[in-house]
Amino acid sequence: MRYSKEHKLETHARIVQKASVRLREKGAHGVGVADLMKEAGLTHGGFYAHFASREQLLIEAFAYAMDRSTDRWRKLAADTPREQRLALIVDNYLSATHRDDPGRGCAVPALGAEIARESPKTRKAFAAKLDEMIDAIASEYVEAPPKTARKQAMATLATLMGTLLLARIAGTGELSDTILQAGREAVLGRADAAKPPAKRSGAGRSAAKSPDKAAAKSAGAVRPRSRPAAQD
Repeated sequence: MRYSKEHKLETHARIVQKASVRLREKGAHGVGVADLMKEAGLTHGGFYAHFASREQLLIEAFAYAMDRSTDRWRKLAADTPREQRLALIVDNYLSATHRDDPGRGCAVPALGAEIARESPKTRKAFAAKLDEMIDAIASEYVEAPPKTARKQAMATLATLMGTLLLARIAGTGELSDTILQAGREAVLGRADAAKPPAKRSGAGRSAAKSPDKAAAKSAGAVRPRSRPAAQD
């Protein structure tokens, strides 16, 4: 039976999406092609009708996961007053909900160490998506020159991703919760950052409170500048 081009594209997208979740849950080498195809409701033999190699699937699955994170941050920012955006992104990222659902969370803490050992082609694709993540966070540091904003965004992302990784290693107990709190405080520099946001359905969609004005004096950090609502 011959399928339409649209059907093939839909099937391809479904494989990538399913693979993206499983790879974040099990790791780049924890899931085989046969398992991924079965998850998508297809046979192992149909794999090469959609991908030239396993590496191609990995690259597309990684890109899909990282795009979802960046899109989520931009959506949060679009629906939030300027002065609250960074705090909302941080509180959602360093939440117990995100910690406990790696399959639907950020790909970097879940797969970063493995990506560093992959081929140059895979690392290059991963780095390109990481660069987009940096730009998304840098856009919140509007008071700083572009180069400074990017450096601050790099430091912020390193803190967020490292904190989440450590929290997952520590499990789900008090130590893990304290690590999440410490990460929020380190990025936002405010006392109420120690309060874990209330859970909502879906990974990384926790409710967040408005940032304290003391955040503007965070040591060494360039704080996002408020803008009139009409410019948001």
